[in-house]
Amino acid sequence: MISAIIAAAGSGERFGASIPKALIQLGDRTLIEHSVASLSSVADQIIVTAPAGYEEKFRTLLGNTVTVVTGGATRSESVRLGLAQVLCDVDFVLVHDAARALATPALAQRVVDALVAGDAAVIPGLAETDTVKVIDAEGFVTSTPDRGALRRVQTPQGFTYGALQAAHALGADATDDAALVESIGKKVRIIEGEERALKITTPSDLATALSFLGDATKFSTGVGVDAHHFQEGRELWLAGLHWPNETGVEGHSDGDVAAHAICDALFAATGLGDLGSNFGTSRPEYAGAPGTTLLKETLSLITKSGYSISHVSVQVIGNKPKIGARRKEAIAALSEALGGADVALLATTTDGMGLTGEGKGIAAIASALVLKK
Repeated sequence: MISAIIAAAGSGERFGASIPKALIQLGDRTLIEHSVASLSSVADQIIVTAPAGYEEKFRTLLGNTVTVVTGGATRSESVRLGLAQVLCDVDFVLVHDAARALATPALAQRVVDALVAGDAAVIPGLAETDTVKVIDAEGFVTSTPDRGALRRVQTPQGFTYGALQAAHALGADATDDAALVESIGKKVRIIEGEERALKITTPSDLATALSFLGDATKFSTGVGVDAHHFQEGRELWLAGLHWPNETGVEGHSDGDVAAHAICDALFAATGLGDLGSNFGTSRPEYAGAPGTTLLKETLSLITKSGYSISHVSVQVIGNKPKIGARRKEAIAALSEALGGADVALLATTTDGMGLTGEGKGIAAIASALVLKK
């Protein structure tokens, strides 16, 4: 089992912003939303350390599948506060910086793969291409290290739970968790990092990050919503998965609100109609159709029109089923139906209000970011 801690308690002071840095917008989403999405496919539990006073803002953005805790005065203190929330049966812990918002899910997976292969600590890094000088207090050069042995380290960094817990038990501070693990004698392996996993600290960094997203003028976004009443005697299909022992919902197809909301978001972003016009009751061939079938059909339609998917995010709204235990599985099912697209899945409730809060049904809201080829 894998937990991930995202350190997001930093201020936006160096950025010149009046809000925490993690809430700064990058493209269609905030830095923290990008960061959560990059770990969603590998982590069973995600913990975010938020600045004091902004906890509810983070919870609203991220939904109740993400645990939000108040961060500390230093990065190391924040990680320790996050560690206190880690599930007891966790094998590995990833520690990520919200400022490295564009690190890809593939990078996180490579870190996990190295941990599973037997390493106690794994961190991504890039070769140093500049000549580096060591100077004294007066600014004079004292040595020139061999840059061939230097690496610029990034996050997410991965550790066995025992190694990270032991390192933080000493209460020391460091600029990254690997330094703390090194201090207790554990070997730290460096794997190849990513240029796009840059640390976004200044406005110029943000401009560089935007270049990795591509030409913003070619992007378009859409939002989709779907809701259904529960109906006894129907099986529940949600986020591409069958949920045994749960009551299903009424509907022309299988009633998968997550898949349907994603379809509508993609149609809204591309101007290709909506769920009803493409797969509605006038199309009997889609009666009882799985949500994944509709996703595949939607992908085919938007691809033929010259669009590709950059990212999809969907939030399920309802008291049941509990998404957390199957979140990775559901993300994989949705992503596969969308040709391997980057997918984030969240869940929330409505505190007893409305159709979902009263337990009468389930709903979903999705957003899609697409690129015109």
